[in-house]
Amino acid sequence: MKKLFAQVYIWILLVLLYAPLVFIAIFSFTESKVLGNWTGFSTRLYQNLFTGNMQGSSSLLDAVKNTILIALAAATVATLLGTVAAIGIHNLKGRRKNAIQFLNNIPMLNPDIITGVSIFLLFVFLGVSQGYLTVILAHITFCTPYVVLSVLPKLTQMNPNVYEAALDLGATPGQALRKVMIPMLRPGMISGFILSFTMSLDDFAVTFFTRGTIGLDTLSTYIYTDARKGGLTPELRPLMTLIFALILIFLIVINVRQARAQKLAESK
Repeated sequence: MKKLFAQVYIWILLVLLYAPLVFIAIFSFTESKVLGNWTGFSTRLYQNLFTGNMQGSSSLLDAVKNTILIALAAATVATLLGTVAAIGIHNLKGRRKNAIQFLNNIPMLNPDIITGVSIFLLFVFLGVSQGYLTVILAHITFCTPYVVLSVLPKLTQMNPNVYEAALDLGATPGQALRKVMIPMLRPGMISGFILSFTMSLDDFAVTFFTRGTIGLDTLSTYIYTDARKGGLTPELRPLMTLIFALILIFLIVINVRQARAQKLAESK
């Protein structure tokens, strides 16, 4: 009975998580402007999305472009900073290490609204004009702890003697870092990059408070503004479906490659 209840619970959870996505995907193949009203199969919304033949097409495409550029920039910088920070934390000992790890966990547990307001007040205090730069800096701030959390387990699993052996064999610290440590930490770095990219792509509160008044919109702020006008643009349904499909395919490819690499390593 426990196993049955566990399976039922998991399936209910999966249905609750994925049913809305399936619902949006289904109704992306109809021309109805109201979600839930099926007016017949059609790919017109997809055609409008790719051809720009829709109301407010330029602003929606600009929001998508801004979202992707900000997410890529924030995830890249956060991956570099988080990897360096993880190496530093790993080399600490005792209470200092525990204290830094505790401080690293605070931004992940902190509500987004508090993080957004805090960073907004910091920029106002420093007199920094808000726009692209402030949004990217804010996203780097809350993405970096996730990279640290992804890389630290790989450092724990790594044999510490490998780095020292590289130094003994004549490698400089930089060469040992690039040719020995980075290849071993790469799976954690990739996981941290993907997690950072997803978090940045999904963020609303921090972006809303740090974008300023220059009209900068990401996908989340565009949807918020669009909903306040009285309804969502129908072309958002195919856009959301495509984003979900691309991310799903990307994750499947990465998992398959990691599984093959693990089997190859075990066979050797």
